[in-house]
Amino acid sequence: SLYVSEYFSQSAQKLSFYSWYGNAKLFHFRVPEDTVLLRWLLQASRGKGPECTGMEITVHFRHGAPPVINPLGTRFPANATVRPSYNISITLSSAVQNTTFVNVTTPAAGDWFIAAHLPEAAGRIEVKGFSTPCPYMFQADMFVLRLTDMPVLEPGVPMPHTVVSPAKPLHVKVFVPKHAAGMRFQLSSCVTSEQRACSVRVLLGSITLPQSFQKSLTCTGSINCSLALDSPPWEKWLQIMVESLGTANASVSVEMLASFTVCRPGSTSSFLNFISLNQSQAGGRPGAAGSSAPAAGEAPRNASGQRSSCLQSQPVVREDLDVVSVRYRLLNGPSVPVSPLSPTLLLLNLNTGVDSGGSLVVNLLLNKTSVSLANATVAACVSAASPVLSLNATRNCSTAFSQGYPLSVSTSSAEATLIVLYPQTDDWFLSLQLLCPKGQGECTSAETKVTVFAYLTPCFNDCGPYGQCSLLRRHGYLYAGCSCKAGWGGWSCTDDSKAQSVGTQNLATLLLTLSNLMFLPAIAVAVYRFYLVEASVYTYTMFFSTFYHACDQPGVAVMCIMDYDTLQYCDFLGSVVSIWVTILCMARLKKILKYVLFVLGTLLIAMSLQLDRRGVWNMMGPCLFALVIMVTAWVHHGAKRRHCYPSSWKRWVFYLLPGITLAFIAISVYAFMETNENYYYTHSIWHVLVACSVAFLLPPRDKHKKPWAWSQKLTCRYQICQNDREELYAVT
Repeated sequence: SLYVSEYFSQSAQKLSFYSWYGNAKLFHFRVPEDTVLLRWLLQASRGKGPECTGMEITVHFRHGAPPVINPLGTRFPANATVRPSYNISITLSSAVQNTTFVNVTTPAAGDWFIAAHLPEAAGRIEVKGFSTPCPYMFQADMFVLRLTDMPVLEPGVPMPHTVVSPAKPLHVKVFVPKHAAGMRFQLSSCVTSEQRACSVRVLLGSITLPQSFQKSLTCTGSINCSLALDSPPWEKWLQIMVESLGTANASVSVEMLASFTVCRPGSTSSFLNFISLNQSQAGGRPGAAGSSAPAAGEAPRNASGQRSSCLQSQPVVREDLDVVSVRYRLLNGPSVPVSPLSPTLLLLNLNTGVDSGGSLVVNLLLNKTSVSLANATVAACVSAASPVLSLNATRNCSTAFSQGYPLSVSTSSAEATLIVLYPQTDDWFLSLQLLCPKGQGECTSAETKVTVFAYLTPCFNDCGPYGQCSLLRRHGYLYAGCSCKAGWGGWSCTDDSKAQSVGTQNLATLLLTLSNLMFLPAIAVAVYRFYLVEASVYTYTMFFSTFYHACDQPGVAVMCIMDYDTLQYCDFLGSVVSIWVTILCMARLKKILKYVLFVLGTLLIAMSLQLDRRGVWNMMGPCLFALVIMVTAWVHHGAKRRHCYPSSWKRWVFYLLPGITLAFIAISVYAFMETNENYYYTHSIWHVLVACSVAFLLPPRDKHKKPWAWSQKLTCRYQICQNDREELYAVT
């Protein structure tokens, strides 16, 4: 046998603390066919700074779709099926780097996903620039060992083979045809080279994570041993590994035989399906009524053929709506007939490779008027790769190598819903069968109808009223996740264990909006002291901060007067410009110089906020520069007057020191105390403290100006009018 090793690598990603699925870093690999060994190389590292401490990284694995994880222990939506993911933990303590290997023998071919994340986020709101977070990096590489000339076991043809040694197992594969109801594998003629008792172990199927349904068969002696499998995966290669359990130097010769039981489906002909599809698309097209007559005439002839088949296949059309959004439409109408003799089968195609990042929703509704037998139950099963062909009370909705998802409807419970989170890339099947309460013999002629709605959606119920459905991307792969708000949690934002009440949401909105009214005293002081430009800036800041926080609320108490991004930008701009004009006003510069600095500083602040809106230096930079100007101006005034400036001790004690104290407290609250839980009142305190500090820090008006001296600004009004009249008269 010729083995080929291949290596696949992806760039490292910076890990994040977990609060929702978007914080998990996803890696997407594709394992080739005939792979006999898969090895993951997981490399985790952290920075070397003092802010870096020991950390535990959780890594999840899954075949076919991204892993469904729940690190926070929240509730999933009702009717959602959740199977725990396979995960390992990587610890970074004293070592800066950790390397871990994970081996998987005979892995399933196709898509494999790895998701890595840090522990739960602390919830503290960190201002960019005040603290330096420690970088935790994670990289996943994949090594595969692939067999290039794997022997093919033909159905019904015995194949002799030799296992050279226990260290070199034998790998063969067999192709499972479509409509295969069962498979039987038989091993015979087991002979060792040392003429001893033969002992081998046979492994059928491939390993998939988080659950693996690989079948094992141990054969001892020369007698024949066999294994029967129900519902093997359709149209796929099934890998078989035979390993010797004998001595190291002894070879084993065996003969293998694989046979299949094929199910004959009963359904309408492809021509009738084509006619039905054309009629549904054309609507009331001329001649459509005449073309439906042959279909009605052939329906009785098809009924006898369907009763002798092992399944009734219903035609389903896949309709792509958007990214990770598919709707399945039944050609014969939303209601499908269900009988007790053979299951009704619907194919839900999810094998495009881009459908595994959403949620598959299947809804069944029993038509009670069509039930001809009381207390009858319609059993249903949703499975991947192959359908369940016998639905009764003893079977647990399982196929040869997978576990399906059971559903049931009856006259007492006429509706059932199933949500499959991140369905694996494959052909999915919905099987329905009517079960009689006392046995199948009582209702051989009974039939009922079930309305089926099936669709693929990025987020179930669009994450509800307290969540936002976000489309995530890893290279070319797209998947969706819910970002919850107002204390709600869970996969679809349905967990209300920590949710904020409506009263709390209203209180948060009122605090964050009405706290901006504390700018009214600062505006009044500015107008009274004739600082009209400063008062205009404070009014602008109060207006946009109020409506930005009214739009920024996570719950139901939300009001947006314009685009959210515009409101946020105007709020940030007004906040920084308010600090800028206040400090420059305190510097007591000449008017022309002051207004030039007002305009120039505002333009530079607007540019820097466009580059990085949340950078701390967008606020600290203008503040420090304005403080340098103010100190320089104060030193100049003091040197010119030959005493300290400002000269009044009352100005320092009753105005400057309280204003500076309030400003420092506000900055401390904003930078170090805000968290997601206390944001609505700590940020409201920030509003109040900043507005009050502005009122204290504004300098007094000029001594030669009187308050509200509006008439002095418009002198010689009569002269202006007289001149205008004279000029008009002269022109005339």
